Amino acid sequence: MNELLAGIRQRLEGDRVLWGIALVLTLASLVTVYSAISTLAYKADGNSAKFLFKQAGLLAAGWGVMFGVHRIHFKYFGKLANVLFALAIAALIFTFLFGTDINDARRWMKIPFLGITFQTSDFAKLALVLWVARQLQVRGPVLEDFWKGLMPILGGIGLVCALILPSDFSTAAMLAAICVTMLFVGGLPWKHMFRIAGMGGVLILSLYGIGKAAPEALPRFGTWASRMESFVGFATGQDGGAQSAEDYQIELAQIAIHRGGLFPSGPASGTSRNFLPHPYSDMIFAFIVEEWGAILGGLGLVLLYLALLFRASRTAIKCESVFGRNLVLGLGLMIAVQALVNMGVSVRLFPTTGQPLPLVSYGGTSLLFTCLSIGMMLAVSRIVQNGDSGTPHAAGANTLA
Repeated sequence: MNELLAGIRQRLEGDRVLWGIALVLTLASLVTVYSAISTLAYKADGNSAKFLFKQAGLLAAGWGVMFGVHRIHFKYFGKLANVLFALAIAALIFTFLFGTDINDARRWMKIPFLGITFQTSDFAKLALVLWVARQLQVRGPVLEDFWKGLMPILGGIGLVCALILPSDFSTAAMLAAICVTMLFVGGLPWKHMFRIAGMGGVLILSLYGIGKAAPEALPRFGTWASRMESFVGFATGQDGGAQSAEDYQIELAQIAIHRGGLFPSGPASGTSRNFLPHPYSDMIFAFIVEEWGAILGGLGLVLLYLALLFRASRTAIKCESVFGRNLVLGLGLMIAVQALVNMGVSVRLFPTTGQPLPLVSYGGTSLLFTCLSIGMMLAVSRIVQNGDSGTPHAAGANTLA
């Protein structure tokens, strides 16, 4: 047994703490999804074990992806950045024009002959972070030049976010914020940050004005406005006083959190699965707190994702490659921010967004792309720990080896 464990530790290179965080989140996903999925199973065929095996299979596939990717030198990710960026744009355009409508949103693309649907925005998020990290390396020396250094990057970010926006405002906004944070950490001057903030404010006000004046131009504007207005306390029902659906969902989540108390009551003890919308995906944090308490389930999850971001930052500080540094930080931000937004919705810190909890929520493409992202982070940390600068052939400052 000791030899087996030693062999596993030897093959799992990179940040061991990051491996541990991924393992704990995986186990939490299996236990929680199996406990929360009973209502979905009842609506299907009553076989909750089927959903458990599906989630276990997805997690096993995700770990396979994570292990395979972490063995690759991260310089090759940079060489693929432009190609993946172009593919992401093509996939988003195809989804916008011909995608599958699910829950009044055209976010999914069906793979021909396989009958599998996947959310193209999950691929686009990863591709955009890769591309921005690559652009920060290439355009770093001229980043202070607004038109030559910054605008080409902002153009790429704006294009991807604009293609995601019609069907998923929260993902587009979150992705834009993450990319702007990458630019700031990558050395963008404050004067350009103020310009971006001004441009963002004008854009949001313009979208709101267009949505109010011509709702048909933004088909999902009603949903966005309802969530925002409900969050700030301005929403009312059709009769002038009814509670909005989004507000009602958050109240149910808060009831589940209140029932959880401080200390864990154990798996399968939660009853909110019977009334909480999507306790296995969007509202899984509230369900975890109900079964595992505010200290272990609530604070414990928050600390895990913050620890993931801390380890990403630690790796970025030690990485000598500009691309590797920005890549690991961007991916860490993407996972941690999405997790904090998901958890923040349940406690009314953010309006309802529909963001899954990374590596925990029940689902397919989001889980697999999260594992791919963690694998890339581990690839950077593996090279850093091995003492490789990431530019083994003494490439120039603006190129990858």
